Amino acid sequence: MATEEGQGAGRGVGRGLSAMALRDTPVIETPRLVLRPRTVDDADAMFAVYRDADLMQYWSGPPHDDVAQTRAEFEQRGGDDAWRAWAITRKGDDTAIGMVAAGEKRQGNVTEIGYMLARDHWGGGIAREAVSAVIDRIFAEGQRRVFADTDPDNAASRALLERLGFREEGYLRAEWETHIGVRDTVIYGLLRDEWAGG
Repeated sequence: MATEEGQGAGRGVGRGLSAMALRDTPVIETPRLVLRPRTVDDADAMFAVYRDADLMQYWSGPPHDDVAQTRAEFEQRGGDDAWRAWAITRKGDDTAIGMVAAGEKRQGNVTEIGYMLARDHWGGGIAREAVSAVIDRIFAEGQRRVFADTDPDNAASRALLERLGFREEGYLRAEWETHIGVRDTVIYGLLRDEWAGG
């Protein structure tokens, strides 16, 4: 995920427990997109994303070998009450082309986000539109801060976060053991009163 807009933040997607489970995952519409709750049935469409070695380079796990692996991950994540995941779909086509996830990390209304988008949809502003819509929702629910952690070498994800108004807040050395080795991470944060919309 080094060069295009659709590459995501998300090494922390799916970790932790929280009060976020008390909130629903509503359908969110934008001018071009429908973000709906991601389901296990989205695994077939999303497998192309999860098997893409370049896209998964900075994700929390290695590329998937088969759709059963993607399905198993979606089933496991479906039971994680701390995280909500939206499938990104285009209006008029319910096929998942990506996802945005959000999980409240601790008391005090702080939420982590993660996202990914199929390579075929990079460069058209879809990731920005989808992530912006979820941030709008999170802040409307009363969250005071949204953050993302991303690999320092993930230039595309960092650029998207910066375009959305996130600020680099910290650099953690040797934070993650991943399929590509021990990696540093950069923390980006955005406060509700800083949010001007995507």
